[in-house]
Amino acid sequence: MQQQRRQPELVEGSLPVFVFPTELIFYADDQATHKQVLTLYNPYEFALKFKVLCTAPNKYVVVDAAGAVKPQCCVDIVIRHRDVRACHYGVIDKFRLQVSEQSQRKALGKKEVIATLLPSGKEQQQKEEEEKRLKEHLAESVFFEQPSLQPEARTPSSGPSLLTVFLGILCIAALMLPTLGEAESIVPVYLHLSVNQKLVAAYVLGLVTMVILRT
Repeated sequence: MQQQRRQPELVEGSLPVFVFPTELIFYADDQATHKQVLTLYNPYEFALKFKVLCTAPNKYVVVDAAGAVKPQCCVDIVIRHRDVRACHYGVIDKFRLQVSEQSQRKALGKKEVIATLLPSGKEQQQKEEEEKRLKEHLAESVFFEQPSLQPEARTPSSGPSLLTVFLGILCIAALMLPTLGEAESIVPVYLHLSVNQKLVAAYVLGLVTMVILRT
């Protein structure tokens, strides 16, 4: 009965899809990276069915490209790169994960994951280390130049920003809203939040409180 009340609210394409990671990087010289795993999460209180599409299906093998995820569970999707050639270096391919409710055919949500084949993981690691050293060097330069301006820079920050206060009020309001499943409530059903959504609001409220206390 509760699921039937919620179905009219599920508009096509409006359901958030939670996938990790959001980018796949394959290295030609590292065979271990030719097999990647996508994890699809279902934080909702109803089961989902999923389907994986790809812009270059001839280059990849997707194990279990379609299936179902139970409520508040996750599933691993294995993707293998089977065409490791130099002509594909740097080409960006896309995977699209479409989810829908088991009783419906329309796609309630979708998420795109990009995939790239690079020639060498060592070269990429060297570039990342160089970028890291450059950022550290710039940070040190800013740190040594900052003290002369520090007294003037501290005077305006006398309290928390309006955005921080607004975010805290928004989280408090979310925690005060009814939880999904409460039968007697004057608040409309579309304003009822799930337990997971309230946990996120409580976590954000804790972070905001720490920021306010430090200012």
